[in-house]
Amino acid sequence: MDLNNFFQSKTFSVVLMIIGAMIALLLVFKLGMDIGFRKANFSYQWGENYYRNFAGPAESFPKNMIKPDDFMNAHGVLGEIIKIDSPNLVIKDRNTLEKVVLVKDDTVIRNLKQNLKLSDLKINESIVVIGESNESGQIEAGLIRILPPPPPEKTLERFPKDRIKK
Repeated sequence: MDLNNFFQSKTFSVVLMIIGAMIALLLVFKLGMDIGFRKANFSYQWGENYYRNFAGPAESFPKNMIKPDDFMNAHGVLGEIIKIDSPNLVIKDRNTLEKVVLVKDDTVIRNLKQNLKLSDLKINESIVVIGESNESGQIEAGLIRILPPPPPEKTLERFPKDRIKK
């Protein structure tokens, strides 16, 4: 059999396609392994830094106090600005936990329809931050929205004084 005829034969083409398909499958498998490794490494690093970022040193935090409902959303925070240290903000959330928010160059800061800069933010403003956690467990802000101040509380009288019988 002539070598030139072998390379042009249907058998060679089929064998070449099978080898190509196997290489493609191995590359996809390797890509899946790399992505899985990165996710596992991120989870490990985030878990290692959880207490340091949100609750202080892990050894001083009692293990029996942790409940499944106590874990926080890592992708955002709702609270009050207590410190501005460009490019970081420290936010106190509704559970009085402090979270560090990293403000990047592409972070969108909005008050209603108005775009703002980091320098426009003020201490004691209520904000909502949406972003992603980094490996240190801090939030990298994608969007910061300033919340309007709450309306003044009105005390409602259940029974007006002039209607109360004595």
